[in-house]
Amino acid sequence: MIDSIRGQNLLTLDDLSSRAIVEILDTAESFVEVQRRSVKKVPALKGHVVASLFFEESTRTRLSFETAAKRLSADVLSLAVASSSVKKGESLRDTISTIDALGIDAVVMRHSSSGAAVQVSRYVPHVRVINAGDGQHQHPTQGLLDAFTVRQILAERHATSGLESGAELFKGLHVLIVGDVRHSRVARSDIHAYTALGAEVKVAAPGTLLAPDMTKWPVTVADDFDEALQWADVVGLLRLQRERGSGSLVPSLAEFTSTFGLTVERARMLRPETIIMHPGPMNRGVEIDSRVADLPTAAIARQVSNGVPVRMATLFLSMAGLKKDGSI
Repeated sequence: MIDSIRGQNLLTLDDLSSRAIVEILDTAESFVEVQRRSVKKVPALKGHVVASLFFEESTRTRLSFETAAKRLSADVLSLAVASSSVKKGESLRDTISTIDALGIDAVVMRHSSSGAAVQVSRYVPHVRVINAGDGQHQHPTQGLLDAFTVRQILAERHATSGLESGAELFKGLHVLIVGDVRHSRVARSDIHAYTALGAEVKVAAPGTLLAPDMTKWPVTVADDFDEALQWADVVGLLRLQRERGSGSLVPSLAEFTSTFGLTVERARMLRPETIIMHPGPMNRGVEIDSRVADLPTAAIARQVSNGVPVRMATLFLSMAGLKKDGSI
């Protein structure tokens, strides 16, 4: 297990120890203050270039990463895939070689193929690669920002700073992840982040939307969704990913909502302090009712806001001490 991402790629959370995760969360806490300044910038990565390569559509993650890089004073090179040579059949390797020739220090990449970020890290070993989501594999920074958001809320409730709490606030925490687990890279990253920090995780979904072999996952599959909601301290909802075929794996959207959607009626089963989360984009009225998404205990907008300091921390640590030849 890796105890720090200093000078390292961030391709998956599976390789990170609880110490490495806490280091990232603590560093993110130190960057939260930057968001409150009138001039929201620090010179930490001045003179460095971050390439933003999104081969899949994205709003939150792309803007969050680009904002994070700019607040660290890095220059951002953003590839518009729709108007690039990728549309003419250029290979991933040739695209990366072209970008690398322009002089970059880090690549933030989202791709529809699982393992694409790992492949890019082999093409350009002198460049730091941050995985912004690859197929159904991983979405490391989403897992980190979700854990950061939960820790922040719990720390506030316990009147203690996040820097003092480390992983202690997660000990004995009950986390329920609901929805399209089978196709979700967010679920995979969230589960590792939460369990590494000491939380207990259950998942709830139709059998068709669970992974083929859940025994390999460090989770329990909930037999009774309503009972699991009463058990949970945190409920993380997942989008039904129709673009990955999940729509064909449920009889209808209405039936999915009636059996596994967080409706107003089900929200009443939650304890008053239960945290409601969603990585976005939300299918309002499918996995979550609009009125539930807007409850005070829903941390969905906060997750988006926390994406910037968490991604600042990731970029800063990954590129820490990076020289132009890629050495540390």
